[in-house]
Amino acid sequence: METIIVYLNNMFAGLPKTSELEHLKQELLSGMEEKYLELKCDGKSENEAIGIVISEFGNIEELTAELGIRPAGPEQALPVLTEDEVYAYASARRSSGLWTGIGVFLCACGVALLIVLSTLFENNADMADKGSMLGLVGMIVPIAVAVGMFVHSGMKLERFKSLEQGFQLPYALKMALQRSQVLYAPTYRLSLITGVCLCVLSPVFIFAASYVNDDFASFGVAAFLVIAAVAVFLFVYYGNIHGTYTKLLEEPNITAEKKEEDRFVGVVGAVLWPLATVIFLFTGFVYQRWDVNWTVFPIAGILSGMSSNVYHILKRRNVS
Repeated sequence: METIIVYLNNMFAGLPKTSELEHLKQELLSGMEEKYLELKCDGKSENEAIGIVISEFGNIEELTAELGIRPAGPEQALPVLTEDEVYAYASARRSSGLWTGIGVFLCACGVALLIVLSTLFENNADMADKGSMLGLVGMIVPIAVAVGMFVHSGMKLERFKSLEQGFQLPYALKMALQRSQVLYAPTYRLSLITGVCLCVLSPVFIFAASYVNDDFASFGVAAFLVIAAVAVFLFVYYGNIHGTYTKLLEEPNITAEKKEEDRFVGVVGAVLWPLATVIFLFTGFVYQRWDVNWTVFPIAGILSGMSSNVYHILKRRNVS
């Protein structure tokens, strides 16, 4: 029976994605299924039943001509991905998430190392300059390695840019991906819960260090950065895997409005998070406010989440 479903999906692949055609396909599938079961009850073998059902189905061109349906134009006909292409894309997304997550972690560790070394040597006038220099080197080297990882992860996904134009999946492959998504869901939820808990608990290190001694506040900030970086790694890596399933299983006819919204949210994030990092470092090194400046990141997260809602409000106002 699965062979018949795949055959039917392939026959309708080049037609417009409309509710009328979807209803027609379901009716045809129901009729083919009844015929298939009837033939099986009559003693026909699996291959014989499938062959008879498909032969009686008729020509898709003749059927659409009778209904007055035109085949989809070049802009509507979407390519059908093979199993190798799907798993190559999934592997590239997983690898990209790993490299990006490690890169973010290295960036945070570099800043934490700068804070620790600067604090250790700041009370020694002879070693203060050397400590600052070592801290700068300790920050720049991991960040340089992280930038290389970001470039590498981006290049791995470069060859899959054509997927943004839309695609289709064979029925059997789509069902397999949906089963894999269901099995992966508990892992994804656990990673989210762990990451959120780490984000909530990470400021505790700042308060604890400040409570012991105000001079230890910088060490608490360094610990906060490392713990928060672990949380970000969980979000990036496991979120990338989840995003792979979402991307592969999304509807092929994504609206232009949805793409525009994604671009808007992406632009906001590209400006907001680097700005939050600059504010965090500036207020820390210039004003020594490591005890409170960490709040810039939760604020940035809230603003990032609000961007989508603001977009919808503005869009509705323009429409009305």
